[in-house]
Amino acid sequence: MSEKTIPVLPCRTIQPVLDFYAALGFEVTFEQKSPHPYAAVQRGGIQLHFFGMKHYEPAESFSTCIVQTDDVDGLHETFRARLKAAYGRIPNRGLPRIGPLKNTSHGVRQFLMTDPGGNCIRIGQQMSDDQHHHPAPEETFARAVHHASLLADSKEDLVGAAKIIDRALRLRDERPTPVELLRLLVLRADVATRLGDEEAATSALAAATAVHLTAEEQESVHDDVERLTQLLD
Repeated sequence: MSEKTIPVLPCRTIQPVLDFYAALGFEVTFEQKSPHPYAAVQRGGIQLHFFGMKHYEPAESFSTCIVQTDDVDGLHETFRARLKAAYGRIPNRGLPRIGPLKNTSHGVRQFLMTDPGGNCIRIGQQMSDDQHHHPAPEETFARAVHHASLLADSKEDLVGAAKIIDRALRLRDERPTPVELLRLLVLRADVATRLGDEEAATSALAAATAVHLTAEEQESVHDDVERLTQLLD
């Protein structure tokens, strides 16, 4: 007995969505214009179907699906390179966009990618058998990173995430370690970039590059250091 699940996702018009997935290396396996717009794409084991809705608003979409992979780092690198080749830059805000790689609190290493139809594709690799969310850290700055990341990535509340980080950075009775400071500043720069707040992004990036980490500390926050490099590119 064998089953397969294929998500069918909405979009206003089909062609921009097909162009986006073609840029990522997907093959268009089916397309029709009548009696209603419908198309399908495939790349390896990933199959996605789309249908057109004339009055659909992509920017207000809540549609999403999960793609499980055993090489999330490889897919992220490939998709970023292909998008840069197609768009001349890596789109990290608006539609379409691709987010950074992150280790989540529920044992998944993932990145989020949103297509021109507003569909959020969550591409992840299971790193732990425990899929429950771990409790938020007790330590002040680690807790701020935890909650800000959840707001920015799970709820798309970028303004709320920025407020949490700014509040933590303004504390005077407690100061973050260099590692904690780097993580806060990189996340703040990422959020500001996605909000289109160039001034805040530039300020956070400048502060982040000024943080000195030992080689061991850099390795402990490899993804944050990588994201800093991407944002500076």
